[in-house]
Parts: sequence; structure tokens; C-alpha cells
Amino acid sequence: MKSWFAVDVRVQAAAAEAVESALDLTGAAGTAIDGLRKKLDEPLTVTGFFEEAVSLEDVEDAIAGEFAIHSIERDAVHSIDFREVANEDWLAEWKKHWQPTEAGKFVITPPWIEPDTDKIVIKIEPNMAFGTGTHETTRLCLEAISEHYRPGMSVLDVGTGTGILAIACAKLGGTKIFACDTDIDSVAIARENAFLNGVADVIEFRDAPIDDHTPQFDMVCANLTLDVIEPLLPLLIEKSRELLVMSGILVEQEGEIRRLLKTLGYEAPHIDHSGEWLSAKVYPSVVS
Repeated sequence: MKSWFAVDVRVQAAAAEAVESALDLTGAAGTAIDGLRKKLDEPLTVTGFFEEAVSLEDVEDAIAGEFAIHSIERDAVHSIDFREVANEDWLAEWKKHWQPTEAGKFVITPPWIEPDTDKIVIKIEPNMAFGTGTHETTRLCLEAISEHYRPGMSVLDVGTGTGILAIACAKLGGTKIFACDTDIDSVAIARENAFLNGVADVIEFRDAPIDDHTPQFDMVCANLTLDVIEPLLPLLIEKSRELLVMSGILVEQEGEIRRLLKTLGYEAPHIDHSGEWLSAKVYPSVVS
């Protein structure tokens, strides 16, 4: 039976987000912060879940890098512990920690919580796929969709993860939405989430990469890391008629994504920031 490897970092509350970013950068497939019913100044435990065991040195190096950026003292970390998590315990961990998250026009919630809100509710079943709505990169993409998506626009969601971006577009009136991922498990999860939200009939999912034969779409969303975006960038632009939204890019990589876009004729992408991450928006019909 598959197991996950958990790293529990007990830390001062003010440093929790920096530790969460550090665990993301170390390769965590998901994170959780036990902030429920805690006092403002009470220490928190930030947990990262990994498919493979990670070393104390790697975790400490990543935390040190984030703390340097945020001017946080090393003694903000009280302890770092490692444990193995049975596969069936993953959902239990999420149910303890995951609460609804707002992003643009949307509220992302687990199925067992019914939020009292006027916003559009997207229900996502917790799992190890990237994109539960709590991460800054997902929120940046949802905010871009909230601002720019118009009912009826066709959408390509590259690296769909849990399907959250495709589902968001469908909830806004989308009828032609294509979502793909090279991870077959992610695609299966994304389909389940689309059924959960009542939009499975308007989203086509496929476990395959985009290629030259992929048609054009009005909007393309690519919530990927920069090393994955870089070789795909010309293709992503080619497949976008009106708007390309990219995230999964670190703030420190802003110069690199600007350089890559400039080589393709786009000198002034619209950049938004959230924590240590950014999104870049490009309008392919408007070349600089």
C-alpha cells in the first residue's frame, strides 16, 4: 500500500507561510497548517506531504532561503519532525486543516463544508494533486479568470491538476473547455471534481500533453513551473487567441519569464504577485 512522507515543522505563527513556501519548493505534493482554533501568537505546525522521503538538510536549506527573503530569524522554527503517512490517512489530514478559500469570484471548499457566501462555490475533494485553491499560484489563476473570462470563451487548461481552473470557467458559463495533464491520476481526479461540481458535460479531459495538433482556444491557462513552461512557451502562445495566463513562477524568476517572452516579441506582460509567486498574462494578438 502506498505511503506518503510527512515533514512537520513547528514554527512561530508569523513564519508559517514562509515555511509552507519552503516545503513547496522542496517538492511537497501538498501542505497543511494547523491554524484552526489557535491564538494569533500560538506556534503552528506546517506539514508538507511528499511522495518520496526528503532530507533534513534539504528542508533546512529551503527554510533558510525563505527566511532570508522575509528577514525571519532561524529560531522561529521550534522543531522539524519526519513521519510516514498511510495513504488512507491523507484525507483525514486534510479534513482537519482545510477550510474554504476565496479567490476572485470563487470560494473553494471541501465537499463536507457548505460556505455561507454569495460567491461561486467550487467543491474540490482533497487529494495529492496540485491545485486545491489554497496555493498562491492557483489563486492567481482564479483571479485572472474572474477578471477576464467571458461566458462562451473556449478554454485550454494545461496541467489541470485537480481541474479547478477548468471547473471555474465552466461555472462562469463556459461550454468549450479542454483540460489536459500528463499525470493520469490527476486527470481521473479532475474528472471526479467536474462531476462533483455538475460541469463534467462541458469539460473534455485528456491525459496527454499539448502539441502542434492542439487547436487554438480563446483563453489558455498554464499553472506550471517555469522549467515546464519554458519549452512549451511558443506553443502556449500559438494556442491562445486572446489571453494566456501562466503561473507557478517564483517572484525571483520574473526576469527570466520576461526575457523568454521578449524573445517571442512580448515585452510587457502583465505581472501579478502573491507571496513568493507570480502570474504572467499575455495577449497574443497584441505583440509589443
